[in-house]
Amino acid sequence: MIPVDDLIELVRAYNPKTDESLIRAAYEFGRSAHEGQTRHSGEPYFSHPVEVAKILTGQRLDDATIITALLHDTIEDTGASFVEVEKRFGREIAELVDGVTKLTNLQLSSTETKQAENFRKLFIAMSRDLRVILVKLADRLHNMRTIKAMRPDKQAQKARETMDIYAPLAGRMGMQWMREELEDLAFKVLNPEGRNSIMRRFVTLQKETGDVVERITGDMKSELKKAGIKAKVLGRAKKPYSIWRKMQEKELSFSRLSDIYGFRVLVDSEEDCYAALGVIHRRWRAVPGRFKDYISQPKSNGYRSIHTTVSGRNGRRVEVQIRTWQMHDVAESGVAAHWSYRDGVPAENPFAVDPAKWVAGLTERFDSEEDHEDFLEAVKLEMYADQVFCFTPKGEVVKLPRGATPIDFAYAIHTRIGDACVGAKVDNMRVPLWTRVKNGQSVEIITAEGQTPQATWLDIAVTGKAKTAIRRKLREVDRERFIKLGRELARAAFDHVGKRATDKALETAARNLRLEDRNTLLARLGSAEITARDVVQSVYPDLVPDKSEEISTERAVIGLGADRMMSRAPCCQPLPGERIVGITYRGRGVVVHAIDCDVLSGYEDQPARWLDLHWQPGRHPAVYAVTLEMTIGNDAGVLGRVCTLIGEQKANISDLRFVDRKPDFFRLLIDVELSDAEHLHRVTSVLEADSDVAAVSRHRDPQRAGQRIAQS
Repeated sequence: MIPVDDLIELVRAYNPKTDESLIRAAYEFGRSAHEGQTRHSGEPYFSHPVEVAKILTGQRLDDATIITALLHDTIEDTGASFVEVEKRFGREIAELVDGVTKLTNLQLSSTETKQAENFRKLFIAMSRDLRVILVKLADRLHNMRTIKAMRPDKQAQKARETMDIYAPLAGRMGMQWMREELEDLAFKVLNPEGRNSIMRRFVTLQKETGDVVERITGDMKSELKKAGIKAKVLGRAKKPYSIWRKMQEKELSFSRLSDIYGFRVLVDSEEDCYAALGVIHRRWRAVPGRFKDYISQPKSNGYRSIHTTVSGRNGRRVEVQIRTWQMHDVAESGVAAHWSYRDGVPAENPFAVDPAKWVAGLTERFDSEEDHEDFLEAVKLEMYADQVFCFTPKGEVVKLPRGATPIDFAYAIHTRIGDACVGAKVDNMRVPLWTRVKNGQSVEIITAEGQTPQATWLDIAVTGKAKTAIRRKLREVDRERFIKLGRELARAAFDHVGKRATDKALETAARNLRLEDRNTLLARLGSAEITARDVVQSVYPDLVPDKSEEISTERAVIGLGADRMMSRAPCCQPLPGERIVGITYRGRGVVVHAIDCDVLSGYEDQPARWLDLHWQPGRHPAVYAVTLEMTIGNDAGVLGRVCTLIGEQKANISDLRFVDRKPDFFRLLIDVELSDAEHLHRVTSVLEADSDVAAVSRHRDPQRAGQRIAQS
């Protein structure tokens, strides 16, 4: 718990004219009122109001809001009364404290009617004085930061309420940083395994790529400085929940996500914003369709910024936001900007918009007690513009994206209900399954035994959950029949090229075609989703000779000077078709490395030695040696068959070394001369399909970086 003097210093930093004596009096009054009370963690209870006040000092809020934070639980949890608070601290503060107390008593996740009434009270409190909500949000933020001390069931309840109500409210009020932190803290409670999985992947990614944020931040600062633009560049990895939500919405794995890093460029003027955008787009390739100009077209809450996504040197996308310092204040503080101080006077920001206007306009429309349903619909439409809220016949809320249908509703309840759906009623009226549901509607799903999803449902469904479940069920309906048919088709196709459709060959084909397993492959083959030719070519590619002119090794690489010597790095052995970079050596010319070579990290502080190189497009001769590491069965004829398979792919073996000999297997390194990366893929695919090849992989040895290797 921070002492009162430290709290006052935090306020004085942005408001030198603060009423120190009043803050000190509120601190002592609150500490005395909560004397003897403890939190679930065992700490003195008053440490909580002090931390809430500290959070609000970060928003540079006025004395009344800071004092309200110190006293916000006194009327509810102690013997203090409204009259006593009013007598000591004035009417304004007493009403703020009372407003926070009433909000605390609201149950925002109860039945429909009660929920609508509580939302009415919440918005009325906001329209009277928005500082009540600011204190309540800071209160919830500190409670979520310390939620581990609560019982597990209480943690889940608070986290769900935070995710459904308080985080979107913070975002709607323009405080995006608070929304992100509230969402991530709730995510940590509601799905700890998912969050930990993303954190682990971040750690692995950082080990593989180094400190991407620091590197890109440095590059941006350097480019902006060259252009004479005074700017501050901030970079960070996005919050785990933000990444998780994107994975769910786009149905992508972590490895396929591109823009997991975000950068902000803060400049002095609007002109500098567009100048900085030009610098960044000249240095990095812009991603089409990912540019938004919220300066010329601000959001309704006053948010202004330029958003763009660019592709970096390693192909990873990063999001960049460009804004002025005044725009940044609004983006960070949102509604709090209306109550913030700078140098002792209320800050005046020309970009700030008062969200109280839409709150007041909303509440004015509802005067009678009978408008619960309409009020609830309108409120949620305003707070969650991209979602609709429907109800089950029992009154339970189901969240769906805008444009969702009864089919999405059915699968949101349970996959079994979705599969058996034959019809739907909306507000007790039978409707077609393609009907778009609206906010506040009650949806009833009609089911029947023996019903299965129809293929046309894929065009009707909106949510990823529904689409995935429908596809899975459609494949399962005739799966066994398709597998049998697929096996016959595969056998005939492999026989046609003189090969056998063994389980190992089919597993290799499934892996190369990025399918789950060989049964999935056979089912897709039997249902004509893929062709037998595709399956055979994935294991034994068509080797029709290419009649185009072969590219000589002397002109294999683009980007070298006419008098520069080139050699391939022995550590990574780059092949035509792979992304490459050159490192210059005095007396040795240029050594070409694969872009993902571990050795390159040792040259990050020597940018002058880097050359941007590319392989010449076209057909290259099979003269580029690559080392394969293989584990094969120790049986008569296995090694000979492996060598034959490599030879059949028009690849020459230049060296072979045994690494380990065991009674049942051999491990060896084979140097194979190849033409390009596609040639390597063909060779490894054929080897993987052989039943006696237990493992095959490309061998790379960073220890060989100091050796010299010829370009061939």
